[in-house]
Amino acid sequence: MTAYTATVTVRLKAGVLDPEAETTQRALERLGFDLVDLRSADQFEIDLQAEDADAARERVTDMTERLLANPTLHDYEVTVEAQ
Repeated sequence: MTAYTATVTVRLKAGVLDPEAETTQRALERLGFDLVDLRSADQFEIDLQAEDADAARERVTDMTERLLANPTLHDYEVTVEAQ
């Protein structure tokens, strides 16, 4: 078994309202920053043991689809690196 760190980034799909991002964007604009758009995201780092990177990615993808992201509302990205 090899140790891996997986990073999962979860974002709202395009077209889904993101009140946190809207509020943050307005605040940044009031501070004088010129923005085209701003989106919020959640990021999770998961340390795990697996036979190989593909097995680690498969397990983390299963975790993401079962708990970390709602596929109706979210897009997600999984990256896996050996420790």
